[in-house]
Amino acid sequence: MNRLCCAVLISILVLVGSAAAANYVFERSVIQGVGYRSHELVGQTAQGYSGQKIVEKISGSGNFYDRTEFELSVNYNSINYTQEADFEYFPISYQTGTYDQKWQDRLCVSNYDAGAVVTEQYTHAESLMKNTQISTAGDSRLNEVNNSGIEASFNANVIGVGHIGWLSKEKVEGGKRYFEVGRSVEDVTGVFSIEKYIQLSKNESTTSNIDWLPCL
Repeated sequence: MNRLCCAVLISILVLVGSAAAANYVFERSVIQGVGYRSHELVGQTAQGYSGQKIVEKISGSGNFYDRTEFELSVNYNSINYTQEADFEYFPISYQTGTYDQKWQDRLCVSNYDAGAVVTEQYTHAESLMKNTQISTAGDSRLNEVNNSGIEASFNANVIGVGHIGWLSKEKVEGGKRYFEVGRSVEDVTGVFSIEKYIQLSKNESTTSNIDWLPCL
């Protein structure tokens, strides 16, 4: 009996130890309502400072509509992200308390294979209407064309504070240092509209053991 219990226990441990995370993720969501919302999205195609990474954080109170599609493939080393959103700020009171926070939407997408990063941020927003589309991919044996890069399209109308930036870095051959190929940072406050298209690409991968691609 004891031998049987031990055998079952060992089998369970082997099964648990061999379990692996999903290497493909797809999520489509439509979130709308009146109240307070807090949302976080994190994804990565590789460990450490390689592959593709995305981080998004949304929070605020008032009226909101958000339609998002998110796709991540570890095998193809790619991330596709689309968001159509409309946020309107006003305080919300319930029996459980009062929620009073202007909207903020922070998005950062990093491509360590290509040495590129794109950032889109809106804070202290009384009104925010936006349409964002981002595709990022790196080297993979499954890709037809083995290029790395980020393609991003931003279209937004905002009352608040906005920040959009991109950065491209290249590793110095034979060294551990990196130099900036290009950088663009856009900061605005007030009532404004933004329309931007960004394409950053290269035909070879760059790897590193340090985080050399900060969100701008």
